[in-house]
Amino acid sequence: MFQSSLTSAAERIEARLSAALAGSADQPVTHAMRYAVSGGKRLRGFLVIESAGLYGIAPEAAVDAAAAVEALHAYSLVHDDMPCMDDDDLRRGQPTVHVKWDDGTALLTGDALQTLAFDLLAGPSCHADPAVRIDLVASLAKASGIDGMVLGQAQDIAAETAGRPLSLEEITELQANKTGALIRWSAEAGARLARADIAPLTAYSTALGLAFQIADDILDVEGDAAKTGKRVHKDAEAGKATFVSLLGLDGAKARAKALVEEAEDALSPFGEGAETLKQAARFVIARES
Repeated sequence: MFQSSLTSAAERIEARLSAALAGSADQPVTHAMRYAVSGGKRLRGFLVIESAGLYGIAPEAAVDAAAAVEALHAYSLVHDDMPCMDDDDLRRGQPTVHVKWDDGTALLTGDALQTLAFDLLAGPSCHADPAVRIDLVASLAKASGIDGMVLGQAQDIAAETAGRPLSLEEITELQANKTGALIRWSAEAGARLARADIAPLTAYSTALGLAFQIADDILDVEGDAAKTGKRVHKDAEAGKATFVSLLGLDGAKARAKALVEEAEDALSPFGEGAETLKQAARFVIARES
């Protein structure tokens, strides 16, 4: 059920992003945008569509919001991979944007994908009610800016020159911002589209986001670059504190498992209708990429 739902969501999102970029200027930055949003699991977009389904909202009515968060996520990866940030040359098994093109094109690609995200949310096809659209725009801006993802990225950069490893509390806060904020927004988006209480999905996605990052840290130790599509062992080489370095490999796996159980418990108000989201939580710690 989960895998078929994930695939279906990915196909819908791919088609929506393709449509959004159709007719754009024939420029390297446009080609790089299409390149940057191709591939990937589309987990964040899936969370939007699946959480909307809890409230009876059809996938086609949630796909604009799903495509928006995938565009914003892609922007963050393009910028994060650049030499001034993590300096990565591989993403989703392909050369990163600045390697395939150049730094200037990568910078503009990220900028354009970020604005595309808000364009998708602001359009009437996203939701008939302008108040819902502005709520989606405002909440994504908060999740992706200085109160969310960008704050986490800044905390990550600061940690590199702190002269000491981060504590467990500090790294938990960092990752709740850098990785968790967009995952939280994605799961909450369904409730926002339905004008419903976001609290149960906030609890679910907070636990899910942290489990996702712990799984990433485990993959950096145990993963295979051919499967992950990116470099592995880079955290240890950089001397970065991670959940694995702080908790040990077994401790990190136990913590991730406990978080998945916490995420599943948060979905209890939705009964059997939330089974696919529960499977998504289990997938997060079982994935190989």
